[in-house]
Amino acid sequence: MRSLWLAVGFLTTFPVPPLGEVHSGEMKAASAFYPVAGYLIGAVLALLAWLTAGLPDGLQGALLLAAWLACTGMLHLDGLLDTADALLSMKPPAERLRILGDVYLGSFAFGVGFMVLLLKWQLLAAGPSPWLLLGLPALVRFALLLPMNLFPAARPEGLGARSREGRLMPAFLFALPALLAFPWVGLAVVAAMLGLAYWAAGRLGGGLSGDVYGMLVELGELVGLLVAVAWL
Repeated sequence: MRSLWLAVGFLTTFPVPPLGEVHSGEMKAASAFYPVAGYLIGAVLALLAWLTAGLPDGLQGALLLAAWLACTGMLHLDGLLDTADALLSMKPPAERLRILGDVYLGSFAFGVGFMVLLLKWQLLAAGPSPWLLLGLPALVRFALLLPMNLFPAARPEGLGARSREGRLMPAFLFALPALLAFPWVGLAVVAAMLGLAYWAAGRLGGGLSGDVYGMLVELGELVGLLVAVAWL
């Protein structure tokens, strides 16, 4: 159960029992439960979608987006903003890594963050099914384990490095119901996140960081919503 609580405590703002110090290898073990944390986020979204079904579409989409950000503590959004500044800058890889660690936000962060939130709001306002909202966060958090296993860490001392080489097969089993329910969404999410990871690794000299993982989650969710709204 400790691995489950670590995953939920790391990826969400839901209350968990006191966990104390995190030891070597525990974050890697916790990655098996990333899809479970995704289902918890999705359950909040699905319930809220059902409760607000009678509201105007734009208002419902805004409430769903606010709940999504609240459930994650904006963890992945923070990674997206930092990564936008680093990856879009016309700098060498070593300088981009330095920018990733900078606490200040630049114009790329504001522009990319605004567009991603705007698109996510509009896609949520388009009325994806509560079942999709339940499963999509789990799909994305399973798909995240693929680049975490395939690409080295950009910085060996970071949290991203401690979470690498996660438990892929247990996570796959947890994510399997969502994958079976929405196979085309799952395929699009995996393809998009692997493609983005390959591009990001090239911009950073071959590796990925925890901030990049956050960017992959945000854009993976965006792609999943886009596919669901356009074709389902």
